Amino acid sequence: MEQSPAKQEFIEKSKTFWNPNKTQFWQDQQVDLVIDRREGYLLYDMDGKRLIDVHLNGGTYNLGHRHPELIETLIRGTTRFDMGNHHFPALGRTALAEELAKVCGGGMQYTMYTAGGAEAIDLAIKSARHAMQKRKIVSIVNAYHGHSGLAVATGADRFSKTFLSDRPDEFIHVPFNDLDAMEDALKAKDIAAVIMETIPATYGFPMPVPGYLAAVKQLCERYDALYIADEVQTGLMRTGEMWGYQRYGIEPDIMVTGKGIGGGLYPLACVVAKPEAATWLKQDGFAHMSTMGGAELGCLVALKVLEILQRPQLRPIVNYISETMQAGLTDIMKLYPDFFVGIRQCGVVMGLEFDFPEGAKPVMKHLYEHGVWAIFSTLDPRVLQFKPGVLMTAALCEELLERVERAIGLAYAECMGAKSAATRAGVRR
Repeated sequence: MEQSPAKQEFIEKSKTFWNPNKTQFWQDQQVDLVIDRREGYLLYDMDGKRLIDVHLNGGTYNLGHRHPELIETLIRGTTRFDMGNHHFPALGRTALAEELAKVCGGGMQYTMYTAGGAEAIDLAIKSARHAMQKRKIVSIVNAYHGHSGLAVATGADRFSKTFLSDRPDEFIHVPFNDLDAMEDALKAKDIAAVIMETIPATYGFPMPVPGYLAAVKQLCERYDALYIADEVQTGLMRTGEMWGYQRYGIEPDIMVTGKGIGGGLYPLACVVAKPEAATWLKQDGFAHMSTMGGAELGCLVALKVLEILQRPQLRPIVNYISETMQAGLTDIMKLYPDFFVGIRQCGVVMGLEFDFPEGAKPVMKHLYEHGVWAIFSTLDPRVLQFKPGVLMTAALCEELLERVERAIGLAYAECMGAKSAATRAGVRR
């Protein structure tokens, strides 16, 4: 990697003042990205390198970077509003809550605000515990719901044990797509809630088998537990429906949205709940407070995000992108069938599976070299998270597929060469 002196200096300062391990990790992966200019679905490195962004920071840039309508909304909002005061009713906060009640459906009436997704997961869990007067929570093995106090306990041990936050007596983990394990966890009727990403993102987007999510919801009803849908990465039209749970025909008791709801311009997350799942709101509305939660400027941006996503032309665009990616990637997979072995897809939620140990990492590296930014799945690095935005143009889709084909070809040569060398070494031994 050739770096300008300015970039070299910046990276060294990042190690000194920010996060030495993470900064060095990316250097070791030959990804020396320092993001500078960004526009639409394009990123530009501080040395001028252009990248098509199909990571989107977990869906934060679902509508693209610096969407002009969102910028206009934010700037116009600053002529009258600021963050606001979380204690009092507010125009933007109430308007967004009313809109969320409409687009979420299923009797989910109340919106509770936080500044980020992990805090929202904490609030969803606290709400469920209060409503059910039970402590235990069931989540999925290798789940990811954020890094704050309660959220981190629902996820993989890698994140919780680091900070001594694993709580095996209160947080039970069961395998995804395993209904028997789910029923075993629930049948004692001592569970407050089951929390699941509709499609587990950090685990590489394994798809729910037909009927699984609906059956989990039925088990929750049978055994007196609430169902919390984490839609932070699968909501906002990414599955072809406004919320992933709508794609699978279920109605959660509590739903969490974040990342893309703030349009990449203002930090915001929301917990939307049925009245019976948010009983604390009527009993003690001061029980949870978030100074920056429901910031009025953020609510204005979120209202515009929802308006854009509900325009009639949006669904056909998402369907076009989804079908184009599926067809193009399937053709690429046929070129390397012993390496590129699977496409996990629901709408523009996608995971590309490679039959090589941590195979998504070399693919990521070669994509980066060829002007595409996508990231491996932290909890299953055989799988590349591949997340096109919902407003990508036909031309950008075609360019993306061309670059992906070249990059996967190079990754294939690298990985299969290493595999062949390892095999030869094994024969010699």
